[in-house]
Amino acid sequence: MGVLRDRRSEFEAAGVATYAASRDSPYSHTAWRETLDLDFPLLSDWNAEAVRAFGVAQTFDGFVDTPVRSAFLIGPDGIIRGAWRYETTEVPDFDELLAAARSL
Repeated sequence: MGVLRDRRSEFEAAGVATYAASRDSPYSHTAWRETLDLDFPLLSDWNAEAVRAFGVAQTFDGFVDTPVRSAFLIGPDGIIRGAWRYETTEVPDFDELLAAARSL
């Protein structure tokens, strides 16, 4: 999330609003925001509705409906224009995501 924070201005220049989402509680998001000095919204998918709706739910380490690490580019019309999946240990390729955003 630190890379997203550090490169947020590039995404904004491309007309992209940045968000992060997780199954964590809103309370833990407060701690994440403070610890990492994040300046973009963290969305809590506490009930896993988004994980299931975006098709990224998995069972991981015995926990149901945990998300696959993913990134989505959603146009102003609400249509998903790009979707990327990553391994748990992978960091998203922000150059690739930024290029996709600029191409819209």
